[in-house]
Amino acid sequence: MTVLQAILIGVVYYLGSAPWAIGYLTVCKPLVAGTLVGCILGAPAEGAIMGATIQLIYLGWMSVGGSQPSDPALAGTLATALAIASHLDTGVALTLSVPLGMLGTFVWVGRNTFNVVISHMADKPTREANTRGIWRVNVLYPQPVLLLMTVLPVALAAYFGPEFVQSALDFLGTRVLGILTLIGGVLPAVGIALNLKVIMKKSVAPYFFMGFFLVSYLGMTMMGVAAFAIAAAALYLFNDMQKAEVA
Repeated sequence: MTVLQAILIGVVYYLGSAPWAIGYLTVCKPLVAGTLVGCILGAPAEGAIMGATIQLIYLGWMSVGGSQPSDPALAGTLATALAIASHLDTGVALTLSVPLGMLGTFVWVGRNTFNVVISHMADKPTREANTRGIWRVNVLYPQPVLLLMTVLPVALAAYFGPEFVQSALDFLGTRVLGILTLIGGVLPAVGIALNLKVIMKKSVAPYFFMGFFLVSYLGMTMMGVAAFAIAAAALYLFNDMQKAEVA
């Protein structure tokens, strides 16, 4: 991995934590971050596969009330980078993503702690009804510190990490590597179970089984199911609007 590639991987993590192009809602997803990392490292397909697999762990992930139980952006970005650079399979990448996601909570706490100081700088423009000043304090001023907290550590970890990971795997041996692969294969079930916990409601469950039957028995592709789901959602919305008008 070159220095430029390591820096770009750090930028991917920054974009997943920053407001630009709503990156904290798009690039933060392991699927998107993993694909971008794969493109940087010259393996877009491999990055997309690893990112999509890591995404399964975070299907039920949500940040409520400012809490951050884990950081999917760091998990998808750095785990994919280390796995591709170290020539690891998807199972090991999944195992790496869990502790990396937990480490990302320190970045979250650090940025919020710093933002407490920054937020008081908005007091004066708020009193003056200066919307541009409020925007600068909320959007621009926190970015230098966020850049430092995201790009630098991830770039260093991506650049020096593969050698450390490879030496650790060589030390542990093939048996431990097999165990890590097995654990990684089980982890997506956790994300799927959390997602099913939300889906299995009387008003939503029929749509889940409808999609399952379309794929299993009719052989429909994911794009076909998505188109069918859009049509079904539109019908449901129109019918609901008509009921509201009648009432």
